[in-house]
Amino acid sequence: MNGYVNPVTVEERLLHIAEAKRVYEGVTMPWLCDNISNELKKQLGGMNNPEFVFDPEGKIVRMRDWCSPATLRKDLETLTGKTPGPTSVKDLNLKVNNKSKEIAATGVVPALKIPGQMSPIKSTASDDSESPFYAKVRPEADSELLRNGSGKLYLGIRLDPLLGVCWNNLAEPVKYELTGTDGMTIEPRIGTGPKVEVESDSDPREFLIDIKDWKAGEPLKLSLSYFACHKEKGWCKAVTQSYELQLERDRDAGSVRSRNGGGRGGRGGGAGRGGRGGAGRRGRGGRRGPGGRGQGGGGRGPRGGGQRPVRPGN
Repeated sequence: MNGYVNPVTVEERLLHIAEAKRVYEGVTMPWLCDNISNELKKQLGGMNNPEFVFDPEGKIVRMRDWCSPATLRKDLETLTGKTPGPTSVKDLNLKVNNKSKEIAATGVVPALKIPGQMSPIKSTASDDSESPFYAKVRPEADSELLRNGSGKLYLGIRLDPLLGVCWNNLAEPVKYELTGTDGMTIEPRIGTGPKVEVESDSDPREFLIDIKDWKAGEPLKLSLSYFACHKEKGWCKAVTQSYELQLERDRDAGSVRSRNGGGRGGRGGGAGRGGRGGAGRRGRGGRRGPGGRGQGGGGRGPRGGGQRPVRPGN
């Protein structure tokens, strides 16, 4: 959410913690990083925004499935007594550095119109990729597909802003290829992203696919090919990576909050290799830091220094 996408490795989750420390400068509390299969979350009930109060011996003395600051204050007063002057947000002198450098142009590729509500489904990123997953896939299914195996599949492909890359639009566009089991119909089975006029951008690449006769328990294999560029480091390269999709709702992938202006984001999320969630969708108004307001936006062409994208072979 807020322009960030769910990681697929523990190392990428640690990048998210480093980014949170950068954004919320001065925060001294420790950060807890779950493993990529979300085992701690599952052991604590699998809730997306829970609240726990532990006593000094580590025993849970208060627990609820949704965080409530007002109720938490009452809990703490009951457990430890009232304080004469509770700390306010202003007292923290918290510096929020939610401004981030725009990697490339945004707002140049029109958003895909989604026909109704869709839900994220489970996916597993292959662990044999030689490159990081610069682009991450969020698959979603409509109610008909989830219910009877025939309906709409959405593929949202978003660049990870923490990895600092953009699409190289001087090369071939993003391409996906789906492979199903016998009897499954996929239309279109192979698809390519739009040809974009600017030489680089960071907009999502989105696809809507008709699926028939997808049986629960049978995987749908996805191959994704794209050209990524890192302007600051001065490289562009071709990347091909694979995923395995399952026709099962992903309870760790968050929920859709908005389709207009703020993009599609999720609460929580648990993307990973071997234990997947999904990537939160990127807003069109520019990337925000955690809890911050939108930064960037526009569509006036790529910004930033470093090497420009080049055509393959040049």
